[in-house]
Amino acid sequence: MKRNLILGFLVLLIAIASCSFTNKSFENDDKDKLLLDLITYILERGHYEPKEIDDDFSVSVFEDFIDVIDPTKRYFLEEDILEFEKYKFQIDDQIRNTDISFFNIVYARFMKRMENAKSLYAEVLSDPFDYSIEESINIDYKDQSFAASRNELKERWRKQLKYATIGTFDSKFKVQEQKKKDDPNTESMSLEQMESEARESTKKTLDEYFDFVDDLKREDWFVYYINTIVDEFDPHTYYFAPEDKDKFDISMSGKFEGIGARLQKKPEGAKIVEIISGGPVWRNQQLEVGDEILKVGQDGELPVNIVGMRLDDAIKLIKGPKGTVVDLTVRKVDGSIEEISIIRDVVELEESYAKSATVIKENEKYGIINLPKFYVDFNDYAERNAATDVAKEVERLKKEGAEGLVIDLRDNGGGSLKTVVEMAGLFIKDGPVVQVRSSGKEKDVYEDKDERIQWDGPLVILVNELSASASEILAAAMQDYKRAVVIGSKQTFGKGTVQNVIPLENIVRSNEHGDLGAIKLTTQKFYRINGGSTQLEGVKSDVVVPDRYSYIDLGERDQRNPLTWDKISPADYEPWEGYIDYEATIENSAKRMAQNPQIALIEENAKWLKEQQDENIVSLNYDIYKSEEKKDKEKSTYFKTISDYDSHLTFESLKYEEELFTKDPVLREKRDRWHNNLAKDVYVEEAINVLQDLKLNNIKNGKLASVKG
Repeated sequence: MKRNLILGFLVLLIAIASCSFTNKSFENDDKDKLLLDLITYILERGHYEPKEIDDDFSVSVFEDFIDVIDPTKRYFLEEDILEFEKYKFQIDDQIRNTDISFFNIVYARFMKRMENAKSLYAEVLSDPFDYSIEESINIDYKDQSFAASRNELKERWRKQLKYATIGTFDSKFKVQEQKKKDDPNTESMSLEQMESEARESTKKTLDEYFDFVDDLKREDWFVYYINTIVDEFDPHTYYFAPEDKDKFDISMSGKFEGIGARLQKKPEGAKIVEIISGGPVWRNQQLEVGDEILKVGQDGELPVNIVGMRLDDAIKLIKGPKGTVVDLTVRKVDGSIEEISIIRDVVELEESYAKSATVIKENEKYGIINLPKFYVDFNDYAERNAATDVAKEVERLKKEGAEGLVIDLRDNGGGSLKTVVEMAGLFIKDGPVVQVRSSGKEKDVYEDKDERIQWDGPLVILVNELSASASEILAAAMQDYKRAVVIGSKQTFGKGTVQNVIPLENIVRSNEHGDLGAIKLTTQKFYRINGGSTQLEGVKSDVVVPDRYSYIDLGERDQRNPLTWDKISPADYEPWEGYIDYEATIENSAKRMAQNPQIALIEENAKWLKEQQDENIVSLNYDIYKSEEKKDKEKSTYFKTISDYDSHLTFESLKYEEELFTKDPVLREKRDRWHNNLAKDVYVEEAINVLQDLKLNNIKNGKLASVKG
């Protein structure tokens, strides 16, 4: 199967390379034009679902590029946008003619407005802020218009800088209060002094930010323009400049230093969309998906405000050598602002591997396997991969007497397709697992052809909104076969596409420009064996239970320009016949969840978090600011009781692992932490309840229950 995927990729590459480019396509050797021509050529001929580059496409590129470089609308004026408007319906023609006039005029004007902004913020910060005035700021910049004049723009900067400074002012106020508690004789700083220092702190941050931006080259901004065009095709197709391509290769190998989180650009900062198992953020336990990073500081130094900063530039500030400290000012999912210090480190690959534990309930033993991702060593598949490791854990759990099995795919962002097919084969006799279709071609059906079943007992799969790609394939297959009960969010992430990376140097003959980077291109789409795509809709759980992300926009549907959901013909498969009253088991679980007070509390929290995220009006009056902060803190403290839950289940490491603890106390600490978290997990508790029901309804077929080695 892997060979077929590689062959398909090579055919695509050869087809594109057969019409390879030379620099003589242009009157002059303009690298920007060459890149534009190359990338659009590949997109139109290689993308799974190429878009028409027409007037509608032109309008989207126009609006999105302006939004990318000025998301908070504090640089361009209304007159600039009106001047750019003449290009609104011409960008498609410019792309076809390798004309970059639109980029050139926007870039030149942006550089000018950036210079203007330096004098603007200096003017604003030279005057004190009056925090007694009742005024507010709307931090939802999307629907705001551009400023009509310099005075209007200055007023916009004033509110934004007052908003940026009020938090610093508050921090200084809190520090002084604490000092007074510790020592009543401490000399007090006046409110005027604190306000002045807060403004100076904000000015220093902006000075550093603009110094940082000044170091960027024109080609850095052009890459943003290229990726605005690329992003119109789908959110997973992306152009890597040479330096970015090197970073991508490093990150794919898992050998990189940083904080271990994937970020998404937002107008108010960088949103955490994935936490990498084993990374510093994962170990720190203070950050979570949905938090937004607002400022970045280096080990106690003055933090840099990253609001409005390009994501790549923000990431450069966040990343750094192992052992160094980065201070992140974060707006938590619940709306509170916190400063969290993270020690940068290399991501521990060991924590991204499968691990298991036994679960004891009422003298009955079950097993749980946590799989953070579908990993594989592409250089040596036999060396280590997720399917082989899960098979080992299943065998160990069987030997310890487990009577039911939970596969935990929550937060699993996917990985190797080959491992999914093999893993599914551990739980079914044989048959199709997933269907894959390339653009304009017949579908390919990937099957488990091994008739042996390693685990024929009760099976539950746990998912959430962050279970994506390969996780969705396994959950969908087990659901379609009625082999497992899927418990979790209303739907999974919804990423049902496949990407390949094409180095551009493989396509250009006589290249005098050096490394041109690469393009990650969507070339295929996944389909369930029932014919439905996992794209956009993901997998809908059999038993839907709320979690704190239930009402927050996450997943493929929250991305820009996702591919649509569609359906193809189903594969030929027979549902599992190992359960009696499979539907009744699901119905009973749903009833239990509906009556569970812990679930009710979690849903209440989820609705409150949604309200917090939708609240875009922030008061710039200090008393109101403090009052709202106090209310939010009280509510946040109230919801912290969720973590006090006790399922009264007992979790234990397997015997082979307990033997390792004497030599590796760190491993013991990691497993103890995992077990403690599992014991507070109402979803795991319900998974065990379902296993109990399935156990009563399970038909053991001796002919099928053979060990798959």
